[in-house]
Amino acid sequence: MGKAVKRVVLAYSGGLDTSVIMKWLIENYNCEVVAFSADIGQGSVEINDIKKKALKTGAKKVFIKDLREEFVSDFVFPMLRAASVYEGTYLLGTSIARPLIAKAQMDIAAAVGADAVSHGATGKGNDQVRFELTYYSINPHIKVIAPWREWDMKGRADLVRYAGKHGIPVPVTKSKPYSSDRNLFHISFEGGILEDPWAEAPDDMYVLTKSPEKAPNRPAYVEIGFKNGNPVSVDGRKMSPARLLAALNEIGGEHGIGRVDMVESRYVGIKSRGVYETPGGTILHSARRAVESITMDRELLHLRDSLTQRYSVLVYNGYWYSPERLALQTLIDSATSGVTGTARMKLYKGSATVAGRKAPVSLYHPDFATFEEDTVYDQKDAEGFIKINALRLKIKAMADKTRKD
Repeated sequence: MGKAVKRVVLAYSGGLDTSVIMKWLIENYNCEVVAFSADIGQGSVEINDIKKKALKTGAKKVFIKDLREEFVSDFVFPMLRAASVYEGTYLLGTSIARPLIAKAQMDIAAAVGADAVSHGATGKGNDQVRFELTYYSINPHIKVIAPWREWDMKGRADLVRYAGKHGIPVPVTKSKPYSSDRNLFHISFEGGILEDPWAEAPDDMYVLTKSPEKAPNRPAYVEIGFKNGNPVSVDGRKMSPARLLAALNEIGGEHGIGRVDMVESRYVGIKSRGVYETPGGTILHSARRAVESITMDRELLHLRDSLTQRYSVLVYNGYWYSPERLALQTLIDSATSGVTGTARMKLYKGSATVAGRKAPVSLYHPDFATFEEDTVYDQKDAEGFIKINALRLKIKAMADKTRKD
């Protein structure tokens, strides 16, 4: 196991994996374990009693930090400005949370003088990469302990047996035979009954959203105000980032917005099925694009969009603190600095559609776009424009004809 470890900071959720890991670290490394839990909006049920359980399991100290506002303002909103959607479907709710948790964990490690950090991510998933890339970007010499890559336990059954042997309460039940991860932006489900990609996810699994079939029969309209690319108000009421997202989660969930069922490509090379609920994020993604459509220059918008896939892959794979993501963010933030306005969204049985958009400084002018007579655009000018742009196509056609002859 390498050099001796005196003190390790564990990213601790209070669930089965990290509860077992805490006891395992104490037994196998004979070290102090400091538990760190981040409140990023996973809900009071998961945050309550974490300190008591961690101390009972053997933690020397427990730190719980409320990171909800930082999570939304410094991680979710920059990612939304980039219009990030992984593989055309996933709004990256789990991916974007990991670098914040890992950064805060490293802050605790520095504060308590720890010589190692640990996490509960498995050796098959993406989270191990996301956590550890962040650790090393902050302290290249930190020791990382990833128990799933060290111990001889193969799965949940082994963990349950270990927990029973050491008197650790087990939160896993047969009524929920899958794993889930929740934060203020979304909730994810994977594993267990979802491993068959042909089987429909059971409706009672969903937490944040109503079934579209059971959603209200009348649509709801919501107006979202943006300033320099960031949402700042809902129906005219200014809110902090976390409160705004929570408000949209509530109204979006009521109308069945934001359910996604996909098979995605993990960074480690494995295909994995994930089911996600992202009600507020789905609304914000469409609303921001609506305001962008009347405030962003065409070429600037197209340039940003050409970088979106690259940015999304960087976030998904854990490169939040990489120089290339930071450089892309600088360009994206400059491109979206003029995105100020309001989008009116219509929410109805699982769909969030744009019903209107306006901006104090808009690039859309009815007198330019009208099909009626106008004074700013001479339609005859289009003939020369077309001929110049068709020149290379005409030359190619002549060359193709010559080859055939």
